[in-house]
Order: sequence, then structure tokens, then C-alpha cells
Amino acid sequence: MKYELKHLANGLPVIYVPMPDLPSATLTVWVRVGSRFEREKEAGISHFLEHLVFKGSKKRPSARQIAEEVDALGGEFNASTAKEWTSFYIKARAKVLDKAFDVLSDMVLNPLLKADDIERERGVILEEMAMYEDTPMAKISDYFENLIFKGNSLARDIIGSRKTVKQISRDDFVRYRKRHYGSNNMLITVAGGLKKDKALALAEKYFSELGKINPAKPQKAKINQKKPRVLLISKKNEQAHLILGFPAGSMASQDRFSEAILCAIMGQGMSSRLFSEVREKRGLAYAVKSSVERYVDSGYLATYAGVEVKRIDEAIKVIIEEHEKMAQGKSLTEKELKKAKEFTKGHLALSLEDTRSVNSFFGIRQLLLGQIETPSEVFAKIDQVSKEDVLRVAKKIFVRSKINLAIIGPYQDKARFERLLT
Repeated sequence: MKYELKHLANGLPVIYVPMPDLPSATLTVWVRVGSRFEREKEAGISHFLEHLVFKGSKKRPSARQIAEEVDALGGEFNASTAKEWTSFYIKARAKVLDKAFDVLSDMVLNPLLKADDIERERGVILEEMAMYEDTPMAKISDYFENLIFKGNSLARDIIGSRKTVKQISRDDFVRYRKRHYGSNNMLITVAGGLKKDKALALAEKYFSELGKINPAKPQKAKINQKKPRVLLISKKNEQAHLILGFPAGSMASQDRFSEAILCAIMGQGMSSRLFSEVREKRGLAYAVKSSVERYVDSGYLATYAGVEVKRIDEAIKVIIEEHEKMAQGKSLTEKELKKAKEFTKGHLALSLEDTRSVNSFFGIRQLLLGQIETPSEVFAKIDQVSKEDVLRVAKKIFVRSKINLAIIGPYQDKARFERLLT
């Protein structure tokens, strides 16, 4: 898959990925800012601002007008906020992407931030918080990051807290945009059936007035863990939800491909070790899955499971045992290694059939690290991972003293779970 990276006169980078056989294209605007960049008293402002961008802009002063124009294109649009970036996109037929540029640039660069919209959306976000609190399968990941990144801005929830969301003002949004929304802190990605010259010309037309800023740097993440840690959220549920994980490499880590293969072996797919042991052999969980989360300067490898309330101790023991077997180098075969590689490459290949995912694949790494890897380069690096590489990173990562365990369930005794880890 080919790409081109160009910079506009104001320094704004634009990534163009041709997919000529597709009649559609996706335009994404990225900003290198998320919850870890926020000040304590404004926690949640990145996510709040993402909501407000859809409520009215200079040319289209209401949410209805924006929605009607995108609907008239037969397109879809949305946004997302992460801990290190915010993105806004429109996906539509390639032939109407000039209008998509017009609408999205107006939304992102010229939001009205009207007082009544702010108050109305404040209520929406508070209800969104309540929804997540009532959805432990979704909320458990927040609690896990609260634990593993304790003491760092990475630990804070992206949505913020009820206290901070209630006190964010219009002036806060204006100052926040001035600090972070600049040509040297943003990125445009275009993937799909749009010609390169057209894409670059539209980027120049609609984003050339962006000025530069002095980009902020977030608090550096350091995990200095000496013993296992447990976070217990006591809540009456029919099912217990847990994440058990370990610190791992950052987005720039030399071992990230070995860690990805290790993760696939442990808990990705229905033939993975944890799925087989926890669900198939013992019937302890309906859902069990491992994942790797990476940030610019930190990361972790963790496993989620939703388990029967009365059998959580057994589930935790089995999950730990499987990690320790891998750390001890037990029974990893070349066949299992090959399967994990093909699983990882296959899922990446399938994701790249969608232009939105293509924008994410090329955009996030360029935005945060100033680097781009093509899919073929990633496939090659996955193929280079050896059995010894996987066992080396397993031994390095899967250490008892570095276990972090977050639990939501009807339990009161935190010490009970601490004893399981030690």
C-alpha cells in the first residue's frame, strides 16, 4: 500500500493513501492532544470539545445544518478522543469529498461554542458517564488504567470527572484550542478513490490559514512497580469483570512486534491459550481476550475476562498460571508461533479494507512519532519475530511483582485478591 506525505506552506502535514478501486474516501483531521495533555482542573475538556464541534460552526450555525449537509452527501461523520489524540472524520463518495473538506474544516476550525450548546452538552456528557458506570464491561478498562498509571495523567479517564466537566467554561475551550490547535500539532489524512492532486489542493484551500503554536508536552509516564497491585470496585453484578495485566513497551519499543505475537498467543482468537483454558476447558468465562495498549512512552499487555462471580478466584489463578507457563518457556511450538503471526497479519489486512482504518494506520504513528510504517513493512517485521523473541519478552513482562489487577464485582475483601497474586 503506497502513500505520500506532503507539508502545506504553513507546515501542516497531509498523508494521501490512494485506493483507486474504491468509489469512497475518508477525510480525517487529527490533533495531537488528548486527556493526558489536560490540566487537572480541566480533565475531560478534549472529549467535551469533540462533542461541541458538531453543534454549530461559522458557516453552519446549528447541529442540524451540519448534519443535513453530511446527509446530503450520503456520508457519515463522527469523532473520537483518546489519551494522546483527537480525530474528526467524514466518509463519503470520493466525488463529493470537496464538500466534505468544506464541512469538516469549518467544524474543526470554526466551532461557535455557544453557551446554550455547552450547557446542553454538559448534561449529555454527565449522562454518558452514568452509562459507562452502568456498563462494567466497558468501564473496567478505565479502572485498569487508573491502577497501572497511578500518579500520571495517563491514569485519568478520557471523559473526565463529574466535578471537572461541571466547571469547564467557554473561556476554557477558547484557551484550550489556542494551546493545541495549530498547523504543527495537527495532521490531515485522506484515503480512498480521490486523486492526489485534488486531495492536496483541497487541504491547501481549507486548512492553509492555520497558524503554528508551541505544542505542549505531557507529563512523562513512568511505572515504578515493586509489588502486585489490586483495584477493587465493589458493585453488585451478576458477573464479575476483571483485567489482569503487566507493563509493556511503548509505541516506539523495539519489542512491539514480539509483544504483539505474544499477545496473540496468550489471548487473541478462539484457539489462544487463555480462551482454551479459561473458557473451553473450565467454562469460567464467556469472554476472555488479551490486548496490547501502547502510548508514546509506555504501554501494557493485559487480559480481560467476564467471569462467574463465585469462580473468580479460580479464573485469576488460571490466567496467572498461563502467563507463568509462557514466561518459563513451556510448550511454545513453531506451529503455535506461525499461527499467531498469521492471525496478527490477517486481522491487520482485514482492517485495511476500510478507508477510516487506513487513515488511522498511517495517521496515528505520524502524528505522535513523526514516523510511518507501511503494511508490508509491518508484515515483514512480524515475520522476523522468532520463538526466542517471544519467550524473551514473556520472561521480561510476566513477572509476579508487576501484576496489576482491576476488578468490578460484588466483593468487599481486597486482601483476598492480593493474596492470589502473591
